[in-house]
Amino acid sequence: MKNKILLSTLFASLICVSGISSADNHPKATSEKQANAAVTFRKSLLQLVRSNMGPLGGMARGNIPMNAETIGKNAERVAFLASMMHDYFELDTTAFDVNTDAKSSIWKNKDDFNAKIDDMVSAAAKLQDLVAKNDEGNFRKGIGALGATCKACHDEYKKD
Repeated sequence: MKNKILLSTLFASLICVSGISSADNHPKATSEKQANAAVTFRKSLLQLVRSNMGPLGGMARGNIPMNAETIGKNAERVAFLASMMHDYFELDTTAFDVNTDAKSSIWKNKDDFNAKIDDMVSAAAKLQDLVAKNDEGNFRKGIGALGATCKACHDEYKKD
C-alpha cells in the first residue's frame, strides 16, 4: 500500500512538473527564413485588423458618421482576425534577428498575451451584439472598448 501511495504521489508530481515546464515550451523558429515568414504573416494579419479598426476609430472620434452596417461588418472581421492571432503568434521567432515590432515578452508571458487576444475577440463580439440590438447609443462605447483591447496589447507587447 505504501508503494502505491509513493508511486501515485510521484506520478502526480511528474504530471504537475511537466505541466509547468510545458507552459514555457512554445514552438521555436528553426531558421531565419521560417522566422521571417512568420513575421510577414503576423504583419499582414495585423494590417487587416488595422484596416478594419480605422473606420471604427473615425466613427468613435466623430470624424465620420456612425454606420451600423460598417460597425457590424468590421467588428465581425476583427473578431475573426483576432482569433487567428493565437496561431500566428505561436511560433517563437526571438532566436533570429527579424524585422518585427513584437517584443520577446510575448513568448515569456504567453498566457497574458493570449488573454489579451481573447479580450479583443470578446470586445468585437460585444460590439456586434450592440449592432444586432440596434443599440446606437452605445456604439461609441463599444468601439472604445474594442480599441482599448488593442491598446492594452500594444502597451505591453509592441515595441515603440
